[in-house]
Amino acid sequence: MPKLQAIIFDFDGVIADTEPLHYAALRDVLLTEFGITLSRAEYYADYLGYDDRGCFQAALAAHQRPAAPGEIDELVQKKGRAYLSALDTDLKLFPGVRPLIEEAARICSLAIASGALRGEIELILEEAGLRKAFAHITSAEDVSQGKPSPEPFLHAMAGLGAITPHRSLQPDDCLVIEDSLPGIRGARAAGMKVLAVANTHPIQELQEADAVTASLAQVTLEELASTLWG
Repeated sequence: MPKLQAIIFDFDGVIADTEPLHYAALRDVLLTEFGITLSRAEYYADYLGYDDRGCFQAALAAHQRPAAPGEIDELVQKKGRAYLSALDTDLKLFPGVRPLIEEAARICSLAIASGALRGEIELILEEAGLRKAFAHITSAEDVSQGKPSPEPFLHAMAGLGAITPHRSLQPDDCLVIEDSLPGIRGARAAGMKVLAVANTHPIQELQEADAVTASLAQVTLEELASTLWG
């Protein structure tokens, strides 16, 4: 019988309260390089959940601006530098994240599946003292397709599955914690159960998940496992 053996966390918007910083960096690069304005409402409605490459591709397509070869990579690098500069002065974890990760690490294997760059993820986890809790990290550099593709979640599961004792880890043994519809849909397409946390979207917009919470501070893993796995 399937049971909870692994938890795969999204990063931005679930662990780290960094979406405002990502928005500001993306907005500034688009304005500086192309004169494209991006409102906060547009970002949260249309771009949240995609990796940097996907954000730039969508923004340029929406404004009929074809990208030259290699241009997207250059934009991602510029946005990354702006984001890391802002991060130096504004690092916040969401309420309940630290105790939940510490509890979860005692009972199952943990991974991250994120559209963020590996350096960004590693930096924040190290500064927060949480890096050792995660046995595997899947970042934007590790996949050819970002969310809502299931690839990031299946890659993370394979990474955990290569670590004893989880060589037989299956999708229905995994819980994904997400905050966006692309993430929820990707996790469900991977065959995994999903807990959505309403950090960046209202609860009513996250009902495609198997369970929804207003905050990870309200989550008890024992109750969640009992509800989702019986």
